[in-house]
Amino acid sequence: MSADALSPLQRLSDLGQSVWVDFLSRDSIRGGRLQQLIDDYAVVGATSNPTIFQKAMTAGEAYDEQLHELAAQGKDVWETFWALAERDIKDACDLFRPVWDGGEGRDGYVSLEVDPRLAYETLATYREAMRLHDEVDRPNLMVKIPGTKPGLAAIEDVVAKGRSINVTLIFSLRRYAEVAESYIRGLERLVAEGGDPRKVASVASFFVSRIDTETDRRLDEIGGHDELKGKLAIANAKLAYGHYQEAFAGPRWEFLAGKGATPQRVLWASTSTKNPAYPDTLYVEELIGPDTVNTMPEETLEAYQDHGDPKVRLDKGLDEARRAFDDLAAAGVDYEDVTDTLEREGVEKFADSFDELMKALDSKRESLAPA
Repeated sequence: MSADALSPLQRLSDLGQSVWVDFLSRDSIRGGRLQQLIDDYAVVGATSNPTIFQKAMTAGEAYDEQLHELAAQGKDVWETFWALAERDIKDACDLFRPVWDGGEGRDGYVSLEVDPRLAYETLATYREAMRLHDEVDRPNLMVKIPGTKPGLAAIEDVVAKGRSINVTLIFSLRRYAEVAESYIRGLERLVAEGGDPRKVASVASFFVSRIDTETDRRLDEIGGHDELKGKLAIANAKLAYGHYQEAFAGPRWEFLAGKGATPQRVLWASTSTKNPAYPDTLYVEELIGPDTVNTMPEETLEAYQDHGDPKVRLDKGLDEARRAFDDLAAAGVDYEDVTDTLEREGVEKFADSFDELMKALDSKRESLAPA
């Protein structure tokens, strides 16, 4: 097939960026939609989070049969959620297993997040991540751990045990550097203890569109700097990619690579466009580069498949990216405060979604319980 005959998402993949879908539901897994995305949209992985499960589990009847069984067994609402989620994740992992097998473990992963209410508890996060890996028991599972300060030690400890991790809710360059260091240290411990790093994969999920949403809001409050809107998210991501290239090079990394370790790729998350004034594929087009992942919601996948124009752009305009940081600082936007705020709000949003899901499942469970 000629390059011209390939779809935009296939051409994107050929440039070295893996396409994952940021959505999961029982209907999509069992109804054939997820397989269609694999076959026709070059999708080679899937991510989930508490908000995604909240939308999936509280709509329709796909979960009612298992809910009825769990209610009859007297399972509480926490046990009920994890039984439902783990069933979906196992089925999705099985669907992606041929991708994982065929790509030597580069792609084919499905991500499941630890209880987001544990985001500031290191030991509880570590134990929960290990439990989920044991329960799901699939080599192509990635457990998601938030990249909070307390999460860093949990990330290192889980990697040191030879388990694959998706580090989520990364907003700042400083925190990203700490996440990459935690991964490398975990691998070093694993190798020192005689473990096999070839069984470990990881991505660092750098959130994109929310950066612009928060920065643009602050620029509106300041007034008079419209030319700086929509600049920081892409600049932030480009500089993060530059750090990725530095962190996973040189003698320290080469030693681990010689043992079979693979770099922790940067994954672009939150890539749907929130501002209707911006192109609907903005956070895909500008962030294309080799050895990266973009996890897209279905509407962004559809938009890119329809009118995407894939070219490597991630390593272009680095001086302009650095200038954007300087210009925003001069305008009065505090980058550290923006990213700290977004991390805190991100954890709160996922925890709130989890709590709302628990309440909704509890109501549904009681309605289905035998009299």
